[in-house]
Amino acid sequence: MSLADFFTPIDLKKITPKNGYYTSQLGDKIEHYSVDFPSMEDKVDIAIIGVQEDRNAINNSGCALAPDYVREKLYLLHEGSYNTKIVDLGNIARGETVVDTYYALKAVVEELMKKDIVPIIIGGGQDLTYAQYLGYEHLEQKVDLLVIDSQFDLEEDIHPETIETSSNSFLNKIFLHEPNYLFNYSNMGYQTYFASQDSLRVMDKLYFDVHRLGELTGKMEVSEPIIRNANMLSFDMGAIRSSDAAANANAKPNGFYGEEACQICRYAGFNDKLSSIGFYEFNPAYDTNGQTAMLLSQMIWYFIDGFYNRKKDFPLNPKSQYLIYKTSLTHDDHELVFVKSKKSDRWWMQVPYPSGGSKNERFHLVPCRYEDYRTATSGEMPDLWWRTYQKLN
Repeated sequence: MSLADFFTPIDLKKITPKNGYYTSQLGDKIEHYSVDFPSMEDKVDIAIIGVQEDRNAINNSGCALAPDYVREKLYLLHEGSYNTKIVDLGNIARGETVVDTYYALKAVVEELMKKDIVPIIIGGGQDLTYAQYLGYEHLEQKVDLLVIDSQFDLEEDIHPETIETSSNSFLNKIFLHEPNYLFNYSNMGYQTYFASQDSLRVMDKLYFDVHRLGELTGKMEVSEPIIRNANMLSFDMGAIRSSDAAANANAKPNGFYGEEACQICRYAGFNDKLSSIGFYEFNPAYDTNGQTAMLLSQMIWYFIDGFYNRKKDFPLNPKSQYLIYKTSLTHDDHELVFVKSKKSDRWWMQVPYPSGGSKNERFHLVPCRYEDYRTATSGEMPDLWWRTYQKLN
């Protein structure tokens, strides 16, 4: 079965402006599936995928129509100062069952990543994150998952076998999936009044990284190492405040500003290890003057811009491109090691594997901030080091 078997073509008549596109606009640059399926033989960096599935999108029926509305705005944006190699594969139509749609998305994500192509998924409900995650199952790597959301999509007090995969419970399916290849889960932007204390205790017990909206608003640079640690990212458009992104039946008055959402996406593009990104829960039925469609298209543009400005500086190769800093803790003989890239000034922290924990490596490198190094030089153990060490055990 080829990739083309999973897709239906785009109806260009519905999204193309009357006078066509300028040669500098993405509509003229992106090879899209409207007649012939794009050739994957030439080098491709990014593939855009629409998924027309919303049956498990709680209280947001209609978000299946999102992909073409986003394309209409995205294609109008101009290419940056780089030569894009992007294909738009069209839409995965809803299958006979939701599970069929999940299977199609899983197969497509897996195949694209094998070809070293980054999928940009435009949903659809956020339950599609589960299918996005399943695409990593046979890649023989641990996955760091980052979800941008105002709440934890975690059903509590239910038996695992009775869990339905929905936009409000897909994390259960990911956490309980066997085989388990999830190394870390991070949330950015949760709002405490939408999170039960039980769910917060679960996050703390599992040493997951969850960050309140208030920690990040107005200081988005704090989010960069969190984003840099992710292999895959799922972005719920409901995490953006309703005044900036109203096109979601579950839109809320508080959330990230539009420009902060764009900054998150640019950081995601910069992330050398990020291999898939999904945007979910945009519902055109609630979109006044196409404002949310335009914001989402700009978020995708910023991701593309970040991608084409990647530094490819994941440590430590070659070692000459990095500075090594060693610090000692006040009440401990333990030495902490930090790595700084000369190319990008970004920081990492070395966390040792327990003896026998890894056959190939002696330590795990986790992205961090300069402030973590300052904490260590003052003689204190950074919280990030401790949580990472616990996960390695």
